[in-house]
Amino acid sequence: MSTVKEAVEVEVPVHTAYNQWTMFEEFPHFMEGVEEVRQVDDRHNHWTTKIGGVRREFDTEIIDQLPDERVAWRTISGDTKQKGVVSFQSLDDTHTRVELVMDVEPSGVAEKAADATGMIDRRVKGDLQRFKEYIERQGGESGGWRGRIRPGDV
Repeated sequence: MSTVKEAVEVEVPVHTAYNQWTMFEEFPHFMEGVEEVRQVDDRHNHWTTKIGGVRREFDTEIIDQLPDERVAWRTISGDTKQKGVVSFQSLDDTHTRVELVMDVEPSGVAEKAADATGMIDRRVKGDLQRFKEYIERQGGESGGWRGRIRPGDV
């Protein structure tokens, strides 16, 4: 399993960055290779990705979510195995640090090659940079979910 850790500073308040991140169905606008994210309920999302010509579908479960601080998830089905947390730190009234830490277990030949060559790290870095551009260009969030999910909640 490989760990990816990347961060970006966005020029929006922490609540704006957090709220936009919780709009999972908009991830294809800034995440390369993500074709669709369908929010099933407050805790579960169904993902369709296509990376290097390989299409994958998998489900994720949010295991910890605290407004303006973090969203943590893990995969619960499919060939893709990962878990991670995105955290939000207010730097001042108009700037936020967004940090993503993700553990990824490459499952196929293409994924293992991408991991070995650093492509996964570069992709995550690019996704965060595109998130920055997306949220700053919008000037505000398109929505948000501010509920609390605690580890162990059912």
